[in-house]
Amino acid sequence: MFVKGQKVICINDEFPAEARKLFVDFPKKGSVYTVRAVYIGRGSYFRHESGKKDGEIGVLLEEVVNPRDPSLRQGLNGELGFNSERFAPVQADEQEIGEEHEEEIAIPG
Repeated sequence: MFVKGQKVICINDEFPAEARKLFVDFPKKGSVYTVRAVYIGRGSYFRHESGKKDGEIGVLLEEVVNPRDPSLRQGLNGELGFNSERFAPVQADEQEIGEEHEEEIAIPG
């Protein structure tokens, strides 16, 4: 399981067609992200299928923000998130490579 602030790398960015209708932004395979929140997922994008994969752990990412989950009851707020199985913890050397890459981009030529 992941914790808030932890760096993770996306290992699966293949999303079903129904997800493409609900999400605005997606994580990309091989990219490093920061966990913003961890929660118990419902196992489906749609309320009528809720509970099909009980125990799924979802994550929200600092770098990827999506709209309110439309399947939540009126008055409840919650963002669409991603199954934690799509990510792996970043190893120290992977994090350093990612930080070096970010620095290269930030330095004007």
